[in-house]
Amino acid sequence: MDYLVKDEKLELKYESGKGAWTYHIQIPNTKHIAGKWGDLKVSGYIDEYKLETKNLFTITGQDKLISINQEIRSAINKTGGDTVTVTLYLLNIKEQITEEQVLDTFKEADVLKSFEKMPEEERHEILKKILSQRSEEKQVKMIINHIDKLTK
Repeated sequence: MDYLVKDEKLELKYESGKGAWTYHIQIPNTKHIAGKWGDLKVSGYIDEYKLETKNLFTITGQDKLISINQEIRSAINKTGGDTVTVTLYLLNIKEQITEEQVLDTFKEADVLKSFEKMPEEERHEILKKILSQRSEEKQVKMIINHIDKLTK
């Protein structure tokens, strides 16, 4: 299991006027996880309340949030400002493609030798561009584009 937090004491926050996010918990050390709404789903526990599939909310450059609705707050008998014990793990995350996977793909496409003949700086730039894409779909498109160029 890929835990985001395990038995961690966190604050159940209250911020008026945020709709479904009025009551929420900010999950520490999660701002580096790429994904848009619906990509990042978690399960786990808030105190003794079992969470099934729940989406995380992403705010660019900030840790992810999980909303805590009235049903959960009533079950755990907590409100804004209270401390809760949180265990959350990712159910699915759209993984980024690694450099090793790119090179393996080039090898399978029989273009790795052509790639390796390129100047080191150019190879580095190609890998950097592929790996910096925010979605696997964009990475795959760039890999295919480079395979086409390398076969010529």
